[in-house]
Amino acid sequence: MTATAAPAVNGRAIALAHHASRALLEGALTRRGLAFEQSVALRAVVLAGGSVDRDALVADVVGSLKAPEPAVRAVVDGLVTAGPLERDPAGPSRLRLSAAGRELADRTAADGAAIAARLYAGIPAEDLAVAGRVLALVTERANAELAAGA
Repeated sequence: MTATAAPAVNGRAIALAHHASRALLEGALTRRGLAFEQSVALRAVVLAGGSVDRDALVADVVGSLKAPEPAVRAVVDGLVTAGPLERDPAGPSRLRLSAAGRELADRTAADGAAIAARLYAGIPAEDLAVAGRVLALVTERANAELAAGA
């Protein structure tokens, strides 16, 4: 597709890109025995430094996925039961990555990075920066409307 034939950025264009790239990621996650929602929770623990308060983790994933809290709690509980997350001795309400969870998070991050490298290959850095700014602004505005009860 050439720049002159590119469609305007709108919800449909964003959704098509999201769903196509997510399908690729979900294929990689499935091969590792992980669901997308589980990968989001593991990534949140990684970003929190490997240990996080359970309620903070749930809130983070709810905010990221716009998913209902009970469903996210079930995902987190499932990760504890399956072993990638474990109770952190630092506090009764904290969870941390287990050794297997750290390895799984590292492998899925590498899978995601490889997919992104293929998808973004050859796109000028300036275009990626503009797209990033636009998407960040759209996300900020949508989150503000959601917070206001829209």
